[in-house]
Amino acid sequence: MPSRTALTAAAARAAHLIVDAEPHIFADTLALPLLGDRAEELVAYHRLHGTHPVLAGARLAATTRGRFTEDRLAAAVARGTGQYVVLGAGLDSYAYRAGPGGPRVFEVDHPATQDWKRAALAAAGIAVPPDVVFVPADLERDPPVTALARHGFDPARPAFVSWLGVTMYLTPDAVGRTLAALGGLAPGTEVVLDHMVPEERRDELGRMYAAAVAPVAAEGGEPWRGIFAPEDMAALLAAHGFAVREQAWQGESVDAALWDRSDALRPHRLPMLTRAAVTGVRPAS
Repeated sequence: MPSRTALTAAAARAAHLIVDAEPHIFADTLALPLLGDRAEELVAYHRLHGTHPVLAGARLAATTRGRFTEDRLAAAVARGTGQYVVLGAGLDSYAYRAGPGGPRVFEVDHPATQDWKRAALAAAGIAVPPDVVFVPADLERDPPVTALARHGFDPARPAFVSWLGVTMYLTPDAVGRTLAALGGLAPGTEVVLDHMVPEERRDELGRMYAAAVAPVAAEGGEPWRGIFAPEDMAALLAAHGFAVREQAWQGESVDAALWDRSDALRPHRLPMLTRAAVTGVRPAS
């Protein structure tokens, strides 16, 4: 079953390489083929209305979080991390672009979404590498670590975990439960996630984007439910055994040279990216 959010995120990544000028923020060269027979339809909106702040904002969100995450993943792998967990993987294509010598990749998602992705990979002629493991789970109900352990993940070894484009659709309690489970992984495990901030912490562009997108998401059955101020996300992470290493707005999340642009991409303050590490010590309750 196609995931609307996975389709729109992949379309934004694909359109970035078609609509936006160089320097490109993030080169997901497999996003377009993974869209299959929906590619032309989904990318056409960006072709025709690419300067519209909402469409430009969608491309910016998808590309900055992708670049931020994969840059930090590369650093973790260079330090010896051998396991990469993609929570809510959607049409994420890292595992199919990375080439040999990378980490073992565990893609965690709803079973129906994984079936759809497997079909999309096959239709695009993209082989699934032997070091990719599909982990079916409903993150609203299933503890991710339990599901991972059933599929060969080693919780005693440090891992890198990405959780992108998901927290805003979960209740704060569901976000906390997932972080509680991840906080029990091996010390040194890193998590990168993005989250929406409250209205008073958004800038003008961020408020404009939210006013246009949030009602559409709600009408589509995916309302924004998990909204966190930066300090509240840091406190939630600390409560579950993490130490925050970075918190970055879009404008801070990638190299400053990438903002010397001639296109419509302008960073705004609505989503925040946070990187945190498992310490192995949880606060006393």
